Amino acid sequence: MRFREIRLASGVFFAALGVLLVRFLIPRPIGMADNGDGWRILCRLGAREVDRPSEHFVRFSYGPAPVCDSEYISSQSWIDEIAGGAGRLLDLPGTLNLLVLGVLGCLLVAGGIAAIVAGLRLSVRNSVIATAALLLIAADSAFFGYFASVLSEGAAFVGMLLLAGGLLLMHRTGPWRYAGAAITVLGAMIGINAKSQTLLLIPLFALALLFVRPAGSRGPARWALPLAVLAIVGTATVATQGAGDSANAEYREANMYHVVFNGIVDGKHDTDGDLAALGLPPGFAKYVGTEWWSANVAWRDPEYPRYRDKISRGNVARYYLDHPGRVVEMLHRSAKETLTARVPNLGSFGEHAGQPPLAKEYRVPILSGVTGWIAPLGLFALVPIWLLIGWAGLRAFRNRTGRRDVGVVALMFLLFAMGQFLVSGLAEGIENVKHQQLTIYPTLLAAALAALSFLPRRAEEPPSAVEREPETASVTG
Repeated sequence: MRFREIRLASGVFFAALGVLLVRFLIPRPIGMADNGDGWRILCRLGAREVDRPSEHFVRFSYGPAPVCDSEYISSQSWIDEIAGGAGRLLDLPGTLNLLVLGVLGCLLVAGGIAAIVAGLRLSVRNSVIATAALLLIAADSAFFGYFASVLSEGAAFVGMLLLAGGLLLMHRTGPWRYAGAAITVLGAMIGINAKSQTLLLIPLFALALLFVRPAGSRGPARWALPLAVLAIVGTATVATQGAGDSANAEYREANMYHVVFNGIVDGKHDTDGDLAALGLPPGFAKYVGTEWWSANVAWRDPEYPRYRDKISRGNVARYYLDHPGRVVEMLHRSAKETLTARVPNLGSFGEHAGQPPLAKEYRVPILSGVTGWIAPLGLFALVPIWLLIGWAGLRAFRNRTGRRDVGVVALMFLLFAMGQFLVSGLAEGIENVKHQQLTIYPTLLAAALAALSFLPRRAEEPPSAVEREPETASVTG
């Protein structure tokens, strides 16, 4: 590693960290309130959620409570445990202090940004541009609060940044490559295991590793490190997730319930016809709009056991195959929710910050402001954005541009965003803006990387001989 490169990466890290800490703490701390999902992580930590301010306010400190047996699996709990340990070392009250968690989140985000910039191999001026672009995403008001919250989206966002930086560094040679491998393992473990939805990253991550090819590497020299990374991440993820997806099995039926009674049978279309197509009785129309945890819910109906098999993935899939027009309508609505970006029902401030319930901060609203402005266009805006990213990613992927590494990572996140869009839009049913944040965040990250692929590498580090081979062959031929 050249000293100048280390100095540049260190400068990016500390500059990004300083900006993020100011953004987090000044003039008052911010976070993301809990929509009710936080208990699944908190109870495993032995943290108390009783009498919490709920989604109106952020509770920045959680007191001790007996550890409960939650099967929910999220890498967010690993970050929370580290924050809890740091809080005890600092003699702070509570089992989990979100101020400590937020600082830890800023450290991880700054590390991810520094790794990406180091992997991009840009001039100092262009490195500043890249750092600013990445900060606009990570610090955006739609996403930043999750780094100080008990929700698992924060781990997904951190993991994606680290994963991007690690994969880019793995395309380099020498010590940078091995540093990239370590960062890739860390980012993949956090990002892939953040939520059940982020398990979609696994095949795309494996495919991206297959394209890791540093300059001049062939045979075992090329494949040994990527395969080792894949083996470590794969083995550790299997061990983390346990036997199958039993940790999330309890929510599978609830998700399908919400798809049926909030997505398909929504009271705005042919309710009787949709119920009949799903094999459900007309009397179930009274449950339209209810949630799994509502007082008036279908599963409390004496007739429900007869129709329980209709609240299933297979039955919903058959409905979609028979009603393609409704599928397009649902995806158009999901595109609007994706571009909305900002969750409407979660506050940003603590209970004693002097802000009204559900108050939100707008310190860095640039990207989510733009996407929110075009949100009414739905698919007519989202699909062109994806096409532009795909075009730029494929352009970077071509050998002659010398930016194949950036193209690989940009396309990986683009494909993940598209897959997550389909899952959230067609298989979840409620809290759609929140669920689609795992679509809009990787979309923006892919867009930033695709745009940065147009910036040239540093003059002292031209495209590798391996990357120039096709172009050379075409000239000599």
